[in-house]
Amino acid sequence: QVQLVESGGGLVQPGGSLRLSCVASGSIFSIVNMGWYRQAPGQQRELVAVVSSGDIRIYADFVKGRFTISRDSVKNTVSLQMNSLKPEDTAVYYCSLLSGSYRQYWGQGTQVTVSS
Repeated sequence: QVQLVESGGGLVQPGGSLRLSCVASGSIFSIVNMGWYRQAPGQQRELVAVVSSGDIRIYADFVKGRFTISRDSVKNTVSLQMNSLKPEDTAVYYCSLLSGSYRQYWGQGTQVTVSS
């Protein structure tokens, strides 16, 4: 079993920054990618950014140039630096891990609220 624990969410004003972090633990044998998704009230969960084991990064169009994903493959952590935050970035952000057996794991989610 794999556990993902997120931290770093909170309330920030428009234009501000937050950094989300996620630590993976448990029976991790191989990882295809780790990343972040988000879900706003009444909307479907959507991809924000993922980074593969080969260090290939994929970003959603709505965060390009504002968010940066990074990963420590030794510590099994993934972080998301979020700059120039907008009210529409308000959502619950979920850490994800896709294992080598192509099973998707999720964290419990952390709330990000962008408001003045």
